Amino acid sequence: MNKQLKFTTRVVFTMFIALFFSVTMIQFVNADELRANELNSRTVKNSYKVERGSILVDGDPIAYSTPTDDSFSFVRQYDPGSIYAPITGYFSHSQGVTGLESAMNLELSGSGNAQFFTRIMNTLNGVAPQGSSVQTTINPKAQEAAVAAMAEEGFTGAVVAIEPKTGRILALASSPTFDPNLLSSNNNADIIANYAQLDKDPEQPLQNRAIAGDLYHPGSVYKLLVAAAAIEDGEATPTTEFANPAQLTLPQSTSVMQNASRTTCGTGAKATLEQAIVMSCNIPIAELAMKMDRGAVPEMARAFGFEQELTVPLAVTPSVSPLPEDQAQTALSSIGQLDVRVTPLQIAMVSAGIANGGTVMKPTVVDQVITPDLRVETQVSPVELSKPISKKTADAVTGMMEKGVTEGLAAKSAIEGVRVAGKTGTAENGTDAAGNDLPFTLWYTGFAPVDDPKIAVAVVVEDGGGEAYGYLGGSYDLPTAVGKRVMEAVLSE
Repeated sequence: MNKQLKFTTRVVFTMFIALFFSVTMIQFVNADELRANELNSRTVKNSYKVERGSILVDGDPIAYSTPTDDSFSFVRQYDPGSIYAPITGYFSHSQGVTGLESAMNLELSGSGNAQFFTRIMNTLNGVAPQGSSVQTTINPKAQEAAVAAMAEEGFTGAVVAIEPKTGRILALASSPTFDPNLLSSNNNADIIANYAQLDKDPEQPLQNRAIAGDLYHPGSVYKLLVAAAAIEDGEATPTTEFANPAQLTLPQSTSVMQNASRTTCGTGAKATLEQAIVMSCNIPIAELAMKMDRGAVPEMARAFGFEQELTVPLAVTPSVSPLPEDQAQTALSSIGQLDVRVTPLQIAMVSAGIANGGTVMKPTVVDQVITPDLRVETQVSPVELSKPISKKTADAVTGMMEKGVTEGLAAKSAIEGVRVAGKTGTAENGTDAAGNDLPFTLWYTGFAPVDDPKIAVAVVVEDGGGEAYGYLGGSYDLPTAVGKRVMEAVLSE
């Protein structure tokens, strides 16, 4: 009998310990994670009664709550809504929560652990619950310039601008955009109707092309990573020469690679790495990539952030650079084709890392969290993500990019009195069922000033510029002009 009693006692005691541990994990360790879970409808419903904090740009609210006399107590408003939609997202009663409204929901709704004692004091003092505000890193001039430049030309694509030394995101634009006010009223019928219309729009305005959605072939902007890998590993310098044919039959393949010009890279029998970057030639870059270990460039890409889970705190779709299976794939991958896919944010990170002497800073769109009584609850400090290349390598790549502006295809990004580094890119997207070429994807990335970088930018334009350019336009000037405009907006301050 005593044996059975002891056994029962031990089992009950063990169960008590397990229960205590489980409750502790749920109430304290995992509390914020559970509250933030998008499946936790209780958190969202509770937040309807709270005056959510504002989302701020340069101290001005771009998303804020105003009182109503309905059952929801408040309605969320966005002003100017469409300009900042890829950043704010929307706060909806029936169609979910996106953007910073979702990523920073605990802070905006006042339900995070950091606000625990504030909630208790407010309850004791009879103060209505109120969320903290989120100050973003966005530069309003850069954001407005990016949105306007894309909209005026009717471009589909995205723009991302980063402060190289800190990782602060200065602009995050996706085109076409949408008005989040359409999804934030307190009328569920209107929200559902508006969401259905936006969701069915063939231009997909709800897709955040800057950090997510369908990834893009990077085309020639990916050559910066090939150059960085080669110089860092001692495989080449900017003056290293390569054979300069007009056509290259890929190893163990019938596929023929050509330069975009369909001619040689310059007029000589040999072409240097610098010439290949400045003139954006495919064949010398492919020859260089095939000379290196086939994993060298994908490894360099990962060091710059490819294939990493990243939040800014918006969730970012990882860019991918798979290991090529053979020399032919190595050649095609080296010019940003085949299975290489990227977000504009990732390409901006590449330029920012080069501009910052080889150090990539973790990008962020949040600067501060500010309590309702105007105390700084959280200050986001710069965090180093990686150091993929040395300063010597970064300087060498920078020199080639600067020549790309002064002498090469990125000339349209030149800014008077400012040293600018830049690289263009045109990515092919295969053919349709009838064998016709699909529209190109156009790129520009760069930074300025070279001697003290304040901004790194990436611009992608889908469909060769769209209807106005016959969907097949391959002009590198289109995204370059957008990039210049955004850089000027920051440098003019």
